[in-house]
Amino acid sequence: MSQSELPICTACGSQFDLDGGSVPARCKICDDPRQFVPPSGQSWTTLSQLKKEHLNKWQQDPEDPRVWSVWTEPKFAIGERAFLLQTHAGNILWDLITLLDDDTIDFINSKGELKAIVISHPHYYTAYVEWAQAFNCPVYISADDREWLCQEPPTSQMISFIEGPASTGRAILPGVTAIKTGGHFPGSLVLHWEKKLFLADTIVTVPSAHTPHPRPPGHTSYAFQWSIPNMIPLPPLDILKIWQAIKLFHFDTTQGAFVGMDVRDKDLKKRMLESMKIQVRGEGWEKHEILDEMESDV
Repeated sequence: MSQSELPICTACGSQFDLDGGSVPARCKICDDPRQFVPPSGQSWTTLSQLKKEHLNKWQQDPEDPRVWSVWTEPKFAIGERAFLLQTHAGNILWDLITLLDDDTIDFINSKGELKAIVISHPHYYTAYVEWAQAFNCPVYISADDREWLCQEPPTSQMISFIEGPASTGRAILPGVTAIKTGGHFPGSLVLHWEKKLFLADTIVTVPSAHTPHPRPPGHTSYAFQWSIPNMIPLPPLDILKIWQAIKLFHFDTTQGAFVGMDVRDKDLKKRMLESMKIQVRGEGWEKHEILDEMESDV
């Protein structure tokens, strides 16, 4: 069976190898308590069908023309976006969407050779084999999360596993670092480039992040989640580990997993730390190591 006819979960967008020659009975991504099975039950589509019903769109970042968002309309599955980053050392895709069609391939190729795909966590592995084969580039994921791959890579060279504990940084290209924060998944990643931090589900941009200056006291900018759809927050120890992973990196921009989740502020790193403290206090902790972190550490 061709890659385009392999089953894709309509709830999370993960493409599966055929299980014994038939569609899987369950989606292991949706069965995990971080995600959910829709009330209507499990359903499946294919890449061929998606191309008939959906298309991808892209938009250049208004502040940095080297950054492009790519997303699918109408919304499919989780509805995340991917980022194309045009760095001086080559182009990178941060995170993936399921749909890949000829127009998207042509667009990405028009911006230069793709050197790597970096995927933050298993909810965005989607159709990674299709993408890697289309651009003939390696895919970087955390070794901690390899059990969540729904497709076996056709070659051992297709995937580069990021080993090591939380706070591990892996240079993907010069100046571009994948940082293992853990949290949402044990191997969850963020990506740092220049003064930009590209986020995923471990660090979630919240509506009050866009409150204009002067910001009223107590307004948070980020939430730190074990499960976003099921609203299960991370505990203080995991939040501390996220801070320890990113505290040595400077950033004044964060770009989140969904359209509209871009925040820019010269004090953004301080706002990240303050958001961590707001959540930890909101969870009932009056004393914790994260609460002792000072702005002078930023």
